[in-house]
Amino acid sequence: MSTCLVHPLPYRADPADYFAAVRLAPGAVLLDAGRPAAQRGRYDLISAWPSAEFAPSPDEPAADFLQRLRDGLAGLGSAEPPSDCPLPFAGGLIGYLGYDFGRRLEKLPAQAVDDLGLGDARFGLYAWALISDHQRATTQLLFHPSLATEERVRLIALFESVTTEEAPAFELLGPFQADLDETGYRQAIERIQAYIQAGDCYQVNFAQRFRSHYRGDPWSAYRALRGACPTPFAGYQTLPGGAIISLSPERFMRVSQGLVETRPIKGTRPRDEDPRQDAAQAEALMSSLKDRAENLMIVDLLRNDLGRSCRTGSVRVPELFALESYPNVHHLVSAVTGELAADKDALDLIAGSFPGGSITGAPKIRAMQIIDELEPTRRALYCGSLLYLDVRGEMDSSIAIRSLLAKDGQICCWGGGGIVADSNWQAEYQESITKVKVLLETLEQFCH
Repeated sequence: MSTCLVHPLPYRADPADYFAAVRLAPGAVLLDAGRPAAQRGRYDLISAWPSAEFAPSPDEPAADFLQRLRDGLAGLGSAEPPSDCPLPFAGGLIGYLGYDFGRRLEKLPAQAVDDLGLGDARFGLYAWALISDHQRATTQLLFHPSLATEERVRLIALFESVTTEEAPAFELLGPFQADLDETGYRQAIERIQAYIQAGDCYQVNFAQRFRSHYRGDPWSAYRALRGACPTPFAGYQTLPGGAIISLSPERFMRVSQGLVETRPIKGTRPRDEDPRQDAAQAEALMSSLKDRAENLMIVDLLRNDLGRSCRTGSVRVPELFALESYPNVHHLVSAVTGELAADKDALDLIAGSFPGGSITGAPKIRAMQIIDELEPTRRALYCGSLLYLDVRGEMDSSIAIRSLLAKDGQICCWGGGGIVADSNWQAEYQESITKVKVLLETLEQFCH
């Protein structure tokens, strides 16, 4: 197998200066561990100028699109990093799957309006990446063997001459407005609970959307949000006419050397400035029977999803009801692991488990049908995934919660939560706002 070339650069915990050098380039993408403030993520990945781009055509089945992604990886060619330089990416695909890619995997109604016009997926095929390893405090350029020598030289010169630049202008043209009022939200929750009472489902994740308009460069919005809410699965991806801005705390699926891990979040409490009150909130979450029951439902759903692509008997739950704390909320998090079956790959795993159970409900397909009925507009990016998949089959992916879509002068953000039989609609309404309050308030400082 061919070996990638690497070129060391000065280590930077914050990828802003390195990414600024390419942010206006075609296909510019950043997968960001949120360092130095966020502590759980290990790597940042930056790339641009993809050698090919992939987006599904209007009626293309999911299986056909995923096969085109496989063919793209095969065309780039197998390679691995030097043996003394373990890195998560050796060249391959980086991009997003929108929540509505799930419509290509399952038969769903089409009631929710697609008013944002975001494609269901978009990936670039990248023959290089700038990778920062925050455990080893290293930053290096990685080059797939297929990348031309003159392009390697150009990229080395570009990143060796990086300087700190002022954030470009960004302006929010008014406060965020919710698409639903309290009455509409209550009616949706009551409808979900009627479905639960009828035995249709156990849990449905219901979300509401907040919108405003903007002028300027969304990169400045991302930098401000990253400062206010650092998270280990953050990301920024340039789009025609805008950008994806994600401050996600949640891993979807990771595949490394054939081992699979997913880390669903289900259960939330707001943080408090008073340390004693904050500790009490965390304790209330950890001891909440309702939140544990919700979390366990999703763990069972994910065990089933992983079982479609993992070796029989290999699926385990090594962590159940762990506490993870972020600047604005405490979360209840579990882990489900498995080993990929010999005849399956990371894209089979995606096909068998997307979108994530923690942001749909149980049973998943019925929950997705109810979401389509009750949420007036399609989710677009929200609850989809940002991910990379390299030529070795190594993959990591987020669930795109705490995420915004800036497109054609409009910026949207979503907040939601899992609804069960004993959910209180006022508490759920407040939780949907609490989860994104720091994001909305941070950007509203850009209003003039």
